Formats: sequence, structure tokens, C-alpha cells
Amino acid sequence: MKNEFYEMLCEEGAALIDGEPNMVANLSNAAALLGERLENINWAGFYLMDHGQLVLGPFWGKPACLRIAPGRGVCGTAVQKDENLRVEDVHDFAGHIACDAASASEIVLPLHRDGRVIGVLDIDSPVTARFTQQDEQGLDAFARVIEKGCRTGVFGYDLK
Repeated sequence: MKNEFYEMLCEEGAALIDGEPNMVANLSNAAALLGERLENINWAGFYLMDHGQLVLGPFWGKPACLRIAPGRGVCGTAVQKDENLRVEDVHDFAGHIACDAASASEIVLPLHRDGRVIGVLDIDSPVTARFTQQDEQGLDAFARVIEKGCRTGVFGYDLK
């Protein structure tokens, strides 16, 4: 059943970005879609690389940290390692950045363009161990769909 959910989520995400090259517009709709469709989450959004650090991008949820250095927190570690990170209990993650004290688990998936990390998809939950391997696979597929909508840069540069 989860596979069908994520297939539908990917289809919905692809439909939202179809024909629109602007990254901000596409990431905004993607964050809103995740916020509406995923259960037991309290934040979903994007951090984007700008001059060597992650900067807050479009999101759904409470206000968040503005800048994160590579290697810092879950998002920065995912960028530094260039790999998905699924954290069952953020309180056990050394260096976790607590933007919302209600967050208990987190998943972060790097986004790429032309072979380099351009940002991350970050999703938080108030439920410990909210994200399973199946969630990671489904959200990774969603992130790959959204990457395709990241053709025009958010900070005034073109990502073609």
C-alpha cells in the first residue's frame, strides 16, 4: 500500500512541476504537497546550496533555521556525505539542530544537478522512528522527480 502511495505522490509531484522551469515555484509546490499528503510530519521543505552552505528554501511548517554548514546537523551531514540520512531519534544524533523542539525523527535526501549537490529535501516528524526504509525509497523517488524541476536557480544563477 505504501508503494502505491509513493507512486501517486511522485505522479502528483511531476504534474505540479510539469512545464515550469523555476525552482522556487516547483519547490514551493513540492513542500506544500508533502505537508498535505504525508501523515505524522511537522515540517517538510528544502535547503539549497549557496556559497558553500545550505540556506533555507521553500517549506511547509514552522519557521526554521536559516543557514546550515556542511557537516552540521542532519542536513549538513547528508550534504557532506552526499547520501540519504534517516534518523529514528534526532535526540541521539550528535550535533542535531533543533529548529522545532517537537521534532523526534527526520529524513534528509540530497538533491543533485549535473552531478553536484544543490540542496536537500528535509522532512521532520514528532514521532520517533516515523520514517521506514520504504518511506526512504518512496521519498527518494519523489526527490528525483523534483530534481527535474530545478532548472532555474533560486539565487539568480542558472542551474542548466
